[in-house]
Amino acid sequence: MATPSGHGGGDLVIICIFLAIAPLTTAIGVNYGTKGDNLPPPATVAAFLANRTIIDRVKLFDNNPYIVRAFAGTGISVMVTAANGDIPSLATKEGATAWVAANVAPYYPATEISLVAVGNEIMDTADQNLIGNLVPAMRTLKAALVAAGYRRIRVSTPSSLGILVDSQPPSATRFRDGWDAAVFAPMLQFLRRTSSPLVVNAYPYFGYNGDTLPYALARPNPGVLDAGTGITYTSMFEAQLDSVYSAMRKLGFEDVEILVGETGWPTKAMDGQVGVSPAEAAEYNRYLIGEVSSGSGTPLMPKRTFETYIFALFNEDLKPGPVAERNFGMFQPDLTPMYDVGIMKDPVKTASAHDSDAAAPPEENGSGSATATAPAPPEDRSSAATSPAPSEDESTDKTLEEAEGGEAPSSPKSESAAGNSLEDDNSSKAAAKV
Repeated sequence: MATPSGHGGGDLVIICIFLAIAPLTTAIGVNYGTKGDNLPPPATVAAFLANRTIIDRVKLFDNNPYIVRAFAGTGISVMVTAANGDIPSLATKEGATAWVAANVAPYYPATEISLVAVGNEIMDTADQNLIGNLVPAMRTLKAALVAAGYRRIRVSTPSSLGILVDSQPPSATRFRDGWDAAVFAPMLQFLRRTSSPLVVNAYPYFGYNGDTLPYALARPNPGVLDAGTGITYTSMFEAQLDSVYSAMRKLGFEDVEILVGETGWPTKAMDGQVGVSPAEAAEYNRYLIGEVSSGSGTPLMPKRTFETYIFALFNEDLKPGPVAERNFGMFQPDLTPMYDVGIMKDPVKTASAHDSDAAAPPEENGSGSATATAPAPPEDRSSAATSPAPSEDESTDKTLEEAEGGEAPSSPKSESAAGNSLEDDNSSKAAAKV
């Protein structure tokens, strides 16, 4: 991951921005990463998001049982992630069934699990075993969810923009050679059939330099012409989404929904890097919320809204890599906002980025560990509980294609029970972003 270049800079300052933005008309979520040693307990986080913010969904980079359970009854939906290393097992019926029994059945529907992400940025790993098993794992996991009565839970996999080539201009973009037919055509066919989204991680931050900062932040700028369409783009984020759309359209799947799994802007980076402070982070996320919730869409996708997850909830001081990687957080460990973009239910004063190492609040009784490290996964998964039997209105002898169908709502009877066992499975977040 290359850090954007630039010159200049300045001291980070306290940002007190009290902005009135239009009420959200589509889902705005946040990525809840846990690679920090000063983060508040999951129960505290869940209660804070539910009671103090208008955020209505979170995305996890694993399926930590303490975090998943913490969101039970909050009204906040949760995207969980199956570990990259689980993909070969998930491609088998037995492995997928066991995963659902261990990682969905104990918590759903008390916790509203909205989507299971199969791995994270798998194409960037260059691991041919994982890549070859990715779409089969998605299919088999969806079939296992349907067989267990959880038809409403979607299945997808997040990808960086590294899946694309010729990304400028957007109209010329396509999926990488070899991956287009072998991976993305069957993946998009599966996503269409199951009414699930293509999940992409789109970061203007990773594509800007000092000269293109206004374009990345969607400030007034002369724009970038796409000679193929005659469209002049004044927002890099819109251009990135239209690049994904163009690649999908070349394969005949332009109707598949696009979900933005990650996007954001850091409050701190290398000394002297232009365009990084709480002010720019607030500016980008304020623009983002308005853009994805307005219903205006993009030049190639007019009148579309995009389910979007801002990266990230907290700074994560244990993450490797450049300074910026540890400083995307919207909130301090004491839950003070780093800046205000209108997601708080009550007016608040924001914190200085200099205070990002403030101690977390004391752990509440019964809330689980206050540290960010998830419990170690069980070495033997063979003892996982058996998947719940399908409801009476679900056939147990569906073909795989029938099992993948996600359009019909599940019956209340088939999604009514959640167990209490604590099974854990950690996953690693791929470091590559484009």
